[in-house]
Amino acid sequence: MSKLLVKPSGTEGKVHDITPETANWGYVGFGLYHLEPGASAKELMVGREAILVIVEGKASITSDGQDFGTLGERKNVFERIKPWCVYVPAGAEWSATAVTKLTLAVCTAPATDGSYPARVIGPDDIPSVERGIGANTRYIHPIAMEEQDFAESLLVTEVYTPQGNWSSYPPHRHDEDHFPDITYLEETYYHRLNPEQGFGFQRVYTDDGELDETMAVSSGDVVLVPKGYHPCGAPYGYEMYYLNVMAGPKRKWRFQNHPDHDWIAQRDAQPAGAIDI
Repeated sequence: MSKLLVKPSGTEGKVHDITPETANWGYVGFGLYHLEPGASAKELMVGREAILVIVEGKASITSDGQDFGTLGERKNVFERIKPWCVYVPAGAEWSATAVTKLTLAVCTAPATDGSYPARVIGPDDIPSVERGIGANTRYIHPIAMEEQDFAESLLVTEVYTPQGNWSSYPPHRHDEDHFPDITYLEETYYHRLNPEQGFGFQRVYTDDGELDETMAVSSGDVVLVPKGYHPCGAPYGYEMYYLNVMAGPKRKWRFQNHPDHDWIAQRDAQPAGAIDI
């Protein structure tokens, strides 16, 4: 099995615990909890900030000594309604107690203690974006991208890709620190499929071929993207969801499309009825 494909370690408790040390990189961390009602989790964020994403269910959450009460709305991630999230500053402790069956993602990256205050990131803070056309259409909830001044390092977003469609496509990369042309951002993809028994595909590859891996992903898997292009495909019959976490030396998302496939982006960006001469 590819080292870039991380399977959940179980069905209850903390089933993903990806750190810079386990991923062999410098910035992104990703954890995932499955909690039954009444069960709790807590972590102290030493030198790292976090965004807690309530993927499914409801939870009572505290962060940095503040009690944010019971948060969460969607029972199933494929309801496609915007999530409730909480920002946890570096140096603070958070805790979550499941009110219902709960899936909680913990997205982390390096930060300075107290650089941003603890806060709720609610549905009213999160846009709904439709991107692409045709079989490249996908639906996005930018939870904390660079336009939203919620965090020091973290970039977090979730994406819904309809059955038969492509996503993170045309293939693009963000693996060089040459702002404003391109930025270096590590990335994780937490995948879900609907129906649950489905599968999807993700390829991670570089121009020189030093890295070229194509993975069949199951619901609950995480794919690591240390560098290179990383498109996804959702087979006919199965809708794909993924939660992205990105971080690097700059909180800026600048990417470059693969030169062989950039013509697709250029074509699709033309106004309706335009003729390219």
